Amino acid sequence: MVLEYILAGTVAVGLVSLLGTLAFKIGEKHLERLLFVSVSFATGALLGAAFLDLLPEALEQVPVASGLLLVLGGVLAFFTFEKFMWHHHHASHHPEKGKAKAAKEKPLGYLTLAGSLTHNFFDGVAIAAAFLVDVPLGIATTLAIALHEIPHELGDVGLLLYSGFSLQRATLFNLATGLTSVAGGVAFFLFAPHVSQLEAYALAFTGGTFIYIAAADLVPELHKEHHGLRSVAQLAFILLGVGVIWTVGVLLGHS
Repeated sequence: MVLEYILAGTVAVGLVSLLGTLAFKIGEKHLERLLFVSVSFATGALLGAAFLDLLPEALEQVPVASGLLLVLGGVLAFFTFEKFMWHHHHASHHPEKGKAKAAKEKPLGYLTLAGSLTHNFFDGVAIAAAFLVDVPLGIATTLAIALHEIPHELGDVGLLLYSGFSLQRATLFNLATGLTSVAGGVAFFLFAPHVSQLEAYALAFTGGTFIYIAAADLVPELHKEHHGLRSVAQLAFILLGVGVIWTVGVLLGHS
């Protein structure tokens, strides 16, 4: 039954890639509103999942020093990943701005796809690790990843269009890379029984990646907003994201 949950969660996260295409059909004004809400909400969801679910669960099962070392490892691994493989060129949260650019940046599109493939594979690993520990934890983790993927996928489609891909071609390639989360989930499910406490170690590492993504990728975007009321709204959506993750854990009886 756990494998079915893993498949459902990873497929759901993979299908979030389609939102990138749908967003480009609703117009720039609505797209900016969607980004404003989703970036704030995803920040809260990622931090909530890391500090309220993943890390407490991991640190119950492995030594604190080992768990925190893996949290640090997750932070440094994603810093390295983004530094050398996943350069957003400051366009990821403003995808419309790249649409009118010339197609001379074609290699950027394939670099984007390579980074997305790797990123989504490890999303699948995180989802599988969470479900193997506890179903409610798996649901909360899947929700946090899905929320983070909304602005992420908007940026991916924007970069592919910037690189000269047609919208249809960008959609197909982005969906294909999105569904590599299924491969990551299945691979971890098959491998985990052979390594003692692998799920707990993976949760600690995932907690580090969630903290990094929220703090290094999303929060800097939020700081670009200086209007008082909109800043208050950002804080409200962050707290709402944390609250949703906490509520999921309470309602589903996360142990």
